[in-house]
Amino acid sequence: MGQVITFGEVLMRISPRGKKKFIQSNMVEFFFGGTELNVGISIANFGGKVKHISVVSDDFIGETAIAYINKFGVSTSSIAFSKRPLGVYFLEIGAVMRPSAISYNRSHSSFSEIKPHMVNWEKALRKGEWFHWTGITPALSQEAFNILKEGLTLAREKGMTVSTDPTYRSGLWKYGKDPKEALAELISLSTVFIGGINEINEVLGTNYSYSNEDFIAASTDLMEKFPSIEKVFDKIRTSLNSSWHKIRARMWNGKEFRETEDLDITHVVDRIGTGDAFAAGLIYGLQNYDDYKAMEFGSAACALKHTYEGDVNLATVKDVTAILEGNISGRLNR
Repeated sequence: MGQVITFGEVLMRISPRGKKKFIQSNMVEFFFGGTELNVGISIANFGGKVKHISVVSDDFIGETAIAYINKFGVSTSSIAFSKRPLGVYFLEIGAVMRPSAISYNRSHSSFSEIKPHMVNWEKALRKGEWFHWTGITPALSQEAFNILKEGLTLAREKGMTVSTDPTYRSGLWKYGKDPKEALAELISLSTVFIGGINEINEVLGTNYSYSNEDFIAASTDLMEKFPSIEKVFDKIRTSLNSSWHKIRARMWNGKEFRETEDLDITHVVDRIGTGDAFAAGLIYGLQNYDDYKAMEFGSAACALKHTYEGDVNLATVKDVTAILEGNISGRLNR
């Protein structure tokens, strides 16, 4: 496996213990995460080589974040420091019919005010073979968009595979750039699209439905608009309530449509980072297996993430493989 490069904000998550609301408790716990970082750490847990590029606060919080990332074997050699604070978000974890709730405090954070001199792309990409980005990063600031585009351009010049999860969150795009145009520019520099009907409709301005037939048509339309895109993968979540979800995935690679079986998650421990776990499992899978097995691996990795507290998927290849082999009873291993 070649080195995977991830680029994005490192966030601190603060939550009351258990599934309490903040008003119920004066005791909290924290985790480090961030969409792209979650992907990188998960791939490292699978045995992959990963470098995360970011900017963190130049204080003990930033130092702790660096130590946390290093603990998983992810390279932090291209992470810069800033006098701005690390981004934070607050999470109340839901249960049954009560949904989870998130409040972000990331405006003017260390990463959102990233500057061009903080990233040396030629050096950062020297050993890279795969670059993964999401729609979160270009939504944060014009500089973040510009720096990401510069990195993607160089990555494609170097022949790297570029995957995107073009997550669109309207509340983040506050600096004046049109999200549809911005995402289109970056998707044109990508080769693997990790997203479903909502993301495709947002980028193309279309109105495809969620059927398999429309997924194939939408994916075909996307690949015609962006010829660099070679494969499209979609994770499908069915939420019966906050605590009970079903996960499956489907794909179109221009020749073949495939779909996985549902994985039933009857007791969700932590919902955060599950889409990132799918992306990580898929990327690892595409570096080691065929398209369908890679998608199965990503779907199983996603399901397993629901069982871990925190933003990061701690599953290993052995753990995911056991799920794929049908070992879903959760029996004690001795």
